[in-house]
Amino acid sequence: MSNPLRRRIIAVLAAQDYARATDLAAQLGVAANKLSYHLRTLADAGMIQEAPQYARDNRDRVWQAAGESYRIGSPEDPVDPAEEYSLNAYLSQMELDQHAALSRVLAWAPDFATGRDAEPKAELAVGTLRLSVEDAEALFREVEGVLKNARQLHREPGDPGVKIWDYTFMAVREDL
Repeated sequence: MSNPLRRRIIAVLAAQDYARATDLAAQLGVAANKLSYHLRTLADAGMIQEAPQYARDNRDRVWQAAGESYRIGSPEDPVDPAEEYSLNAYLSQMELDQHAALSRVLAWAPDFATGRDAEPKAELAVGTLRLSVEDAEALFREVEGVLKNARQLHREPGDPGVKIWDYTFMAVREDL
């Protein structure tokens, strides 16, 4: 997952039911042979799997994500110590991706706010809440439910007018 293209492949496949390798290459703007290498790497790692039920014929390679979202572990379900190095490497890359995404949103926001760009391309909401730990956990479960419902809206690849939206919901306690 340290490769940015692999992270984009996972994101796109998690957002839709499946994708043909050639369509995925076009969607991501990369050569099919370059994409093929990364697809095999992700499949070997168990992150994606072939989805022959969506193939048009025996030559058609179709892929789907092994899961819709991924968690980083918790005290109740800790990461295996042998995987901690990989987790840290992934989190470092995720930090870079999130920083780059926030920079793009902040660069675009003045054009949207002033009406020079009328098409919604991002949402940036910042606020503060006073919650107990239990209230916060309930809120996060509710947000996860809303996102799960939204994931089901447009699962078929190629729906006209549908875009892939990356999202980050970040809530940080004041004492972190």
